[in-house]
Amino acid sequence: MTYQFINYSVENGVAHLQLNRPEKKNAINDSLCLEIEHVFLNLTDDVNVIVFSGNGPEFCSGLDLQEHKAREPFEVVKHSNMWHRVFGHIRDSGIPVVAAMHGAVIGGGLELAICAHVRVTEENTFYRLPEGKHGIFVGGGASVNVASVIGASRMTEMMLTGRDVRSDEGLRIGLAHYVVGNGEALAKAFEIAEGIGKNSKYSNWAMTTGLSRISNMSAQEGLYTESLICGITQTSDEVKARIDAFLNRKKS
Repeated sequence: MTYQFINYSVENGVAHLQLNRPEKKNAINDSLCLEIEHVFLNLTDDVNVIVFSGNGPEFCSGLDLQEHKAREPFEVVKHSNMWHRVFGHIRDSGIPVVAAMHGAVIGGGLELAICAHVRVTEENTFYRLPEGKHGIFVGGGASVNVASVIGASRMTEMMLTGRDVRSDEGLRIGLAHYVVGNGEALAKAFEIAEGIGKNSKYSNWAMTTGLSRISNMSAQEGLYTESLICGITQTSDEVKARIDAFLNRKKS
């Protein structure tokens, strides 16, 4: 499949999905969204981990406002639903996603990045939610996904002020898990991805799909679900072999 707005490749079990609109600071339009969706709907069995990045000086400057058009209310709802669906694939496919961020991570770019399970950022990265300045509201899932990470109060402040959150603060409040030097995020993301790819696929599936759902359950339901997932993962032949190898490591 040849894509217009993304680059996609797979090597040694690690896929690389790169936003590829550098002349637009990787701004998101509908076609780019649908190309991302096509990747996730057609993942092959050889993909263990996905690295997400942006081509050019910016990770993603958010919604492409030049392609923004007036819509009837229900059309706006359906458009937002499409973003939710596409970004949901990133979060819920069962394949771990590692985001390598640099430069601008703005609006829809943050909504996209926050769906990654591991987020690496460079020192020059900044985050911004500018919707208030444009007279609009988030529509790509931030009210749930970003707020679940940094809290509704902090997100409200970011939206009201439209200020830049720098990489050190972003690390502190959870927008990123790692901060590295400028130009180093992609290499760090691949390093992390290679380590994740050595895990059991069952465990990776359980961690990337189970924990977020359990966090939305009552304690009793969450513990019950944990036991079910535990039963699914720990009884596979692959996991049995891994545990046997660990227990017998001193005998070899």
